[in-house]
Amino acid sequence: MALTKNDIVERLQAELGFPKSQAIEITESLIEVIKASLESGDDVLVSGFGKFCVKDKNQRKGRNPATGEDAILPARRVVTFKYAGKLRKKVNGG
Repeated sequence: MALTKNDIVERLQAELGFPKSQAIEITESLIEVIKASLESGDDVLVSGFGKFCVKDKNQRKGRNPATGEDAILPARRVVTFKYAGKLRKKVNGG
């Protein structure tokens, strides 16, 4: 099961004692800061967790799987995630 924004809000309430409205505001603000940084092309590093990176993908040839027709896929930017060693150890039970 995936961790949702609502789960984060509930944890902020239960573990740190924030009122629900303030927990929602904190969660939304954090997500907006991350999105704005990535949109401007900056990486987001969270020590002990990992790094969100923006990568540029070049235009390339592709194929429509339904028709088999060749197509040109436009250049685009993608977000990648590189996990930290501490996170890897925690996930693997270390």
